[in-house]
Amino acid sequence: MTIVLNPVWVNGVQKLKVVPQPPPKPPRGLAPPALDESIHKSRSLQQLRSKDKSLEKYIYLTQLKHADPRTFYKLCLDNMSEITPLIYTPTVGDACLNFSHIYRRPEGLYVSIRDKGNIAQVLRNWPRIDEARIAVVTDGSRILGLGDLGVNGMPIAIGKLSLYVAGAGIRPSSTIPICIDLGTNNQQFLEDPLYLGLRQRRVSTSEADEFMEEFMHAMSIVYPRLLIQFEDFSTDNAFAYLSRFRNRYPLFNDDIQGTGAVVLSGFLNAAKMASEASGKPLKDHRILFLGAGSAGVGVAMQLQSFFKLQGLSTEEARRRIWLVDSQGLIFDSRGPMAEHKKYFSRPDYSGAPMTDLTEIIKYVQPTALLGLSTIKGAFSQSVIETMSALNPRPIIFPLSNPVRLSECEFDEAVEWSRGKVIFASGSPFPAQDYNGKTLYPGQGNNMYVFPGLGLGAILSRASAVTDTMVEASSLGLADSLTAEERAQDLAYPRVERIREISAQIACRVIRAAQRAGVDRTTELRDLWDDQLLEFVKGKMWKP
Repeated sequence: MTIVLNPVWVNGVQKLKVVPQPPPKPPRGLAPPALDESIHKSRSLQQLRSKDKSLEKYIYLTQLKHADPRTFYKLCLDNMSEITPLIYTPTVGDACLNFSHIYRRPEGLYVSIRDKGNIAQVLRNWPRIDEARIAVVTDGSRILGLGDLGVNGMPIAIGKLSLYVAGAGIRPSSTIPICIDLGTNNQQFLEDPLYLGLRQRRVSTSEADEFMEEFMHAMSIVYPRLLIQFEDFSTDNAFAYLSRFRNRYPLFNDDIQGTGAVVLSGFLNAAKMASEASGKPLKDHRILFLGAGSAGVGVAMQLQSFFKLQGLSTEEARRRIWLVDSQGLIFDSRGPMAEHKKYFSRPDYSGAPMTDLTEIIKYVQPTALLGLSTIKGAFSQSVIETMSALNPRPIIFPLSNPVRLSECEFDEAVEWSRGKVIFASGSPFPAQDYNGKTLYPGQGNNMYVFPGLGLGAILSRASAVTDTMVEASSLGLADSLTAEERAQDLAYPRVERIREISAQIACRVIRAAQRAGVDRTTELRDLWDDQLLEFVKGKMWKP
């Protein structure tokens, strides 16, 4: 779609208004005489549905995006609940595992350790430098719950950017998927003759750090208007790189901040439902996490905001959260632990190590149980029955992706809680009928947040992505439920409304950037909220 800028007068000042124009039709003779766009979309959907395996559907959609991106994105927008699981979670996990075997043509940038000292020149080979506005960057070291996949992690970056386009109207030509190849410790891939990455084990931490310093500096020089999203770095590096670079460049880490924001949003709505059933104030909620990696700790950090919104101090908020890792409950006297776990380590327990999740629940008495462990079935019948005995409406969020790594499934949670559960997962599950009532699972997928967060950061030309901008995206999502969705006890809105939601989130993010003084599109400060929303919608690309 082309764009025409028409001059308009706003408060006595002439400004340019974005007016989308339909794409030109191909010259006569270059398309079949009866080719009709709406019929062709139906034709493409029929071809997609003729495939009987999700991976085959993924391959078909990838080919369609390369050959006819407009039709691809029209399908996405018109069939979000069907297409999203195919281009991202859960199918993208299989796509990553098989990437070197299903590879068809290059997409994105590959920057390897062998480019060290010459990274800027590699980045300049991208054919659309002037259009570049957002990059998703991964080193493939911790893909979903699948581990170190090396360059086979590239579908993660590609899939995330497809969701930026479909979910927030980011222009396809402004996106750059980037895979950093620092080697892989996955022996299976190193021995695979079709593996597309370097056949070497991962470089040392010091060498990787030097590479990242050069890479980030080169990115800021070559693409001066680029927002960067870090994706699926190993836990230690995820925290280290976010801390090192976030105040120097416009970037965020979706595993830490995006996951935290989307869970905070769902938890805000779930906590209101649970408190209504129990009669207890919101500040009295207690949250237990199973999983203390980058996602688990990132979500826990974000959920402190929930308690601070209820008037608690930071220290009081921290004490409402407990973490469990592979060794059990995390507490100070347990012994040495990774640095990122120490913040939520409990000083108020000094007994024997607690490793059984049911027993830990009896001790903590949480109102909410969140899973980011990638341990299938970790939320057993005993666990959910114990949570249900403690709470009239237990909050159960098994957030690990893909489905085969989810801590429990929706039908299990419904049955074992006798229909009382408030449920949200990272992957999609079907609705369940229980005692004559249809119960709907929430899906706490990051795609609700990061498209709008990215759009707001890009349009405001934010020099940094602040914690307040991330929190604004979460609160915007929480406030987006319709009356019908609230009546159905949904923690998250319908995914079919993603563009509407992303526009609202982008406005919240822009305002937060303005309050933080990191916005560089300063003329947006003069717009009323309704004018800002119209501006945002006008900037969203439509296929």
